[in-house]
Amino acid sequence: MIFKKALGLVAAIAAMAAAAAVCVVAAAFALYALARYYLGPAGAAAVIAVLAALLTLTLALVVLRKAKPKPIKAEDQNMTTRLIELAREKPVIAAGAAVAAAVVLLRNPKILSTVVSAAIASRATRAAAPEKTRRR
Repeated sequence: MIFKKALGLVAAIAAMAAAAAVCVVAAAFALYALARYYLGPAGAAAVIAVLAALLTLTLALVVLRKAKPKPIKAEDQNMTTRLIELAREKPVIAAGAAVAAAVVLLRNPKILSTVVSAAIASRATRAAAPEKTRRR
């Protein structure tokens, strides 16, 4: 049932697109006939080409403006995303922080073992957690 509705929606969108294309071609031909009287065949064709380019540019700008993703608010980002964004914005500071972290980890291996064991433990708890099953 859902497939039939989706197929009908696709067919309706295709029909509307075809009707819009026919209207654009008819309008272009009418404008050509009007401009041909004043500018001749070459001038009228040039006017139609310029108007088609302007229409295409306008549609592209509208589509690109709507396709631009909205940035995620800082509150919604996790720590990893924030660190990656910081590294992209300020690579020198990120490199300095990485060097400082490496020095601290080399001088105190206990911190490194704590970080590694925490990472392994978090993976183990995620793998051991039972997945929820749906009842049918």
